[in-house]
Amino acid sequence: MNHNPDDLIMLFNDLFRESYRTILVRGSDEPEYLPVSEPEGLARVVFAHGFFASALHEIAHWCIAGEHRRTMYDYGYWYCPDGRTPEQQQAFEQVEVKPQAIECLFSLAAGFRFHISVDNLAGGGAADGDAFRLNVLNQASEYLACGLPRRAQQFYDSLLQFYSTGARIDETWARVKTRLLTAEQEYDQSRIPEPL
Repeated sequence: MNHNPDDLIMLFNDLFRESYRTILVRGSDEPEYLPVSEPEGLARVVFAHGFFASALHEIAHWCIAGEHRRTMYDYGYWYCPDGRTPEQQQAFEQVEVKPQAIECLFSLAAGFRFHISVDNLAGGGAADGDAFRLNVLNQASEYLACGLPRRAQQFYDSLLQFYSTGARIDETWARVKTRLLTAEQEYDQSRIPEPL
């Protein structure tokens, strides 16, 4: 299956450009969220280096950011780069559960291989990798059973339709869950596309 980030740009912008005055943009460096800076302007969700997975992850963050947070640069979130202390890493893992669960489901709907990312190679890795992985998978399972947040559900449904994955989603989810539960800790700093 072809995973071109331009398809994500098209799907996202078709869904949210008018209704939320927000577009998805391919970046050349680090991902970021740029709120509207002028009266008729657009907010921009910028993903890193043209990576498909980075786009899915940044969309997930945007989908759970509330109205007030979407008025602030990078949603006003705290972020400490790679090289975090164990305490900083624990805080990072707590706030990353929901975005990574949503990214996991976006990947599932797109037929794209998802990696849980602790994003801390220089700092010694995860605070508790097994617990983090389980928390992400439990949150994703809850979203599948009860529904995603509104914007995330819209984008998920759009991915299902675009990639024609809806008919086999339960079977694919069972395989993905098994792979992620039994896998060694994955460090996916670059988020380079891989087949599912």
